[in-house]
Amino acid sequence: MIKRLTLLNFAILTGIACSLVISTAAQNAKSDKEPAWVKQTGARKFPSSKKTFSVIEYGAKPDAQEKATIQIDFAKEIGDMKPIWAWFGYDEPNYTYMKDGKKLLSEIAALSPVPVHVRAHNLLTSGDGTPALKWGSTNAYTEDANGNPVYNWTITDSIFDTYIKRGMKPLAQIGFMPEALSSHPEPYKHDWQPGQPYSKIFTGWAYPPKDYKKWATLVYEWVNHCVKRYGKKEVESWYWELWNEPNGGNGYWKGTVQDYCKLYDYTSDALKRALPSARIGGPHVTGPAGSGSAQFLKTFLQHCSNDTNAATGKTGAPLDFIAFHAKGAPRMVNTHVRMGISNQLRDISSGFEIVSSFKQWAHLPIVIGESDPEGCAACGMATNPENAYRNGTMYSSYTAAAFARKYLLADYFKVNLLGAVSWSFEFENQPWFYGFRDLATNGVDKPVLNVFRMFGMMSGKRVAVTSDQMYSLFSIRDSGVRKETTDIGAIAAKSDHSATAMIWNYHDDDTTGATATVVLQCSGLNGKQVTLRQYRIDADHSNSYEVWKKMGSPQQPTAEQVAQLEKAGQLEQTAASKETIKNGLLQLNMQLPGQGIVFIKIEY
Repeated sequence: MIKRLTLLNFAILTGIACSLVISTAAQNAKSDKEPAWVKQTGARKFPSSKKTFSVIEYGAKPDAQEKATIQIDFAKEIGDMKPIWAWFGYDEPNYTYMKDGKKLLSEIAALSPVPVHVRAHNLLTSGDGTPALKWGSTNAYTEDANGNPVYNWTITDSIFDTYIKRGMKPLAQIGFMPEALSSHPEPYKHDWQPGQPYSKIFTGWAYPPKDYKKWATLVYEWVNHCVKRYGKKEVESWYWELWNEPNGGNGYWKGTVQDYCKLYDYTSDALKRALPSARIGGPHVTGPAGSGSAQFLKTFLQHCSNDTNAATGKTGAPLDFIAFHAKGAPRMVNTHVRMGISNQLRDISSGFEIVSSFKQWAHLPIVIGESDPEGCAACGMATNPENAYRNGTMYSSYTAAAFARKYLLADYFKVNLLGAVSWSFEFENQPWFYGFRDLATNGVDKPVLNVFRMFGMMSGKRVAVTSDQMYSLFSIRDSGVRKETTDIGAIAAKSDHSATAMIWNYHDDDTTGATATVVLQCSGLNGKQVTLRQYRIDADHSNSYEVWKKMGSPQQPTAEQVAQLEKAGQLEQTAASKETIKNGLLQLNMQLPGQGIVFIKIEY
């Protein structure tokens, strides 16, 4: 076994505890106001075992200043390992059926054991289908010289066909406003480029319709067409939504909250007339930690409960799920990027709290319709240096740490979290590693996509994890990871035939941190003879960006270089062995670099 393994080391425990030991210089303080279950995920002292451990230190640092412990008890279930991560989205729908778009969608579909949901903007926007940054179009609706509707589903079909062929499900966004229906159509198409004012993108497509009945007929005809093309059963499995980020007044929605509620009434009524079993939700406000967004969300939920429906005259409106957006806030500090994970988590926390306060709606599924480190996927690092985190391991370690807290926040507020959309896709025919918030560049996967490949191997039930180096839930939500010590934590799950754990080493500051010595000890494991596999994301593994830089950062790589980059972009298995488990106990030793992730899969 010594010859087979270099970084991952296995030893059978004779004790009871299941723990992950990590060498760091300091420990993270915790709030004493948190409920007991939250404290289990943060700093605490572990009782010493009276039993002797047989531990082999392969590659461990002998001069470690201090050891900390993460415990994983695979016998203690805490909730379902819902695939909330299997949701993705993007602004530019015409990339869907282009070369690299189709390739990436195939890879995303392949990594998930369940159907992936895909959300895209501009599905009803007018235009010839030519893609551009922050732009897309389908020309689904135009009018003839007499003002009669003309429907053309060619491009929307191409988009949905691409999803359905791969077993994916549309999170079908009903928007934006066709030019012929807009109450303020000119100017309509924007020509925004990175570095220009973001407000430039908000043109005639962002306005309410001049005729709500024509809008409703458009929705009815689209849904009816989808039922005929894909079948009732297929369309029943989709989720439909209205618009994007309608709060704010001068952005995606140029109307008021009352205008939005009116549009929702007409939209939901038309959808349900075309397919009574169809599912619709909203309102996809962004930033519910802010007072304006929070009030918009509350007003919408109250409208769906109590107000007179503008389309039917009845009380309330149908609501099958609730959606809002959550964004972080990176910024430059001296010469490095400092992430703002707490901003994103506060948005999620506030959104959950608002939903849980509505008795009628508290049980509904929640979709975090965009859940990201910041708010502009098409703003590259050349014009927005705070986005320089996107190519490397900062993005991947942030994603692991953030998703783990989404599960915990949903547990805390007792809400039904269905999905969290990562607003990351690809940008066709753009410079290599330009710093867009994307999962791949020119058909080559970035490190962050491998986090989702790890999540794709997790199923069944989440199990209890404790760590004295994992920032507590409320601490990271309120203050981020700004102390000297890093956030070294884990999320773990078990199914009938496997146990899995994802372990990360994250800090808000994008600087080179010390490598941690990790000893992973697991209890409650099933089986006696198991197969252990280890996967890594760090500077040396599953990292096409580092390989590209070592090539000299070519913007026109050769075919041989592209093949090398494609291989480097895949999730790398770094160790494997057969082991014998005694009393359900196992110990593994490893090194975990800053911003690194280690994934362990135990098959029995």
